[in-house]
Amino acid sequence: MSSAIQIHAGRKAYTHLREHGLRAQDVAIIPAAAGGPKGLILQALDQWIFGEWLPTAPRERTLIGASIGAWRMAAASHTDPVAAFQRLGDLYCEQRYPEKPSAHYVTREIQNLLHDFIGGHEAEVVNQPLHRLHLLAVRGRGLLTAPQSVSKAKAGFVAATFANLASRSRLARHMDRVIVGDTRDPLFWLKAKFDGFDTHFCPLKTDNLGWSLLASGTLPLIMEPVRNIPHTPAGTYWDGGIIDYHLALPYSRVAGSKDGDLVLYPHFTDHIVPGWLDKPMPWRRAGTGVNRQWLDNVIMVSPSPSFLKTLTRGKLPDRKDFFYYGLNHDFRIQNWKLAISESGRMRDDFAAFVEKPNLDLVQALNF
Repeated sequence: MSSAIQIHAGRKAYTHLREHGLRAQDVAIIPAAAGGPKGLILQALDQWIFGEWLPTAPRERTLIGASIGAWRMAAASHTDPVAAFQRLGDLYCEQRYPEKPSAHYVTREIQNLLHDFIGGHEAEVVNQPLHRLHLLAVRGRGLLTAPQSVSKAKAGFVAATFANLASRSRLARHMDRVIVGDTRDPLFWLKAKFDGFDTHFCPLKTDNLGWSLLASGTLPLIMEPVRNIPHTPAGTYWDGGIIDYHLALPYSRVAGSKDGDLVLYPHFTDHIVPGWLDKPMPWRRAGTGVNRQWLDNVIMVSPSPSFLKTLTRGKLPDRKDFFYYGLNHDFRIQNWKLAISESGRMRDDFAAFVEKPNLDLVQALNF
């Protein structure tokens, strides 16, 4: 039977796998991509990684995510991550919307989802003894600094889209990266400038956790923007995935600081797209070009093509399902939860790889 997972590794990571296998003690960073419902397919894998495997080798670890990835990493930072991932998956699946919901309606639904997800757990998430949680959002500049109407916001995002077609550095004229994170983490590998975006580092606290998670997942024009998050620069905030869709970050900066500083990346696809607006531009994918070395110490685990074929409609859950299923919410929820249950196969195959690494399963990530 074919494997439910595929594994990609950078140069340094491949050498490490060959010499040491994959050990929990060597995992220093765990990124989590934006991507909405696609992240649901990682539930069983997340539960095993954070609930069973990593606790066997306790150490400080950086957890960083955007949008649904930020929510997943918040689940990982609960005292009981297994229960938190289950709660997040159930709440996400149970979303129900009328045929044409207003931005206010969608925002209220997501606020209620996040309240039910983290309400009463804020202190344990922010003060997790070993995990260092960082949440990504974007803050508008130019026309997006403080748009006073939907039409002005649309104009701002149209301008940003055309700027990004020219280059990501031009997109930086329209928005800043904001990282709301654990101040116990020096995060040296991100604080030295690595791209054209201005990056603001802000403290994660119990009174801004919910707002930061909301901002990190606020879809432009579909939801109302978040304004003036406590302990962050004043401004207008949207989904962190606009700049950092799959978190194409300079991970290799931690490689060599000490042996075994690997990046374990549970992902829902086999490639890394820098920003949401870069999706139609494959030449911008991470692992190519001048910054290909950023992925040297990354091990990426994702669903295999054969696994995807076994899912309902032969694909991952995604936002288009809201339109495909329409008001037949129960059918969509049933199929999403069925996909989540199938994620147990990914968990089992990854656990088997950890127990007995088979390098025949490992493909090159950036070489």
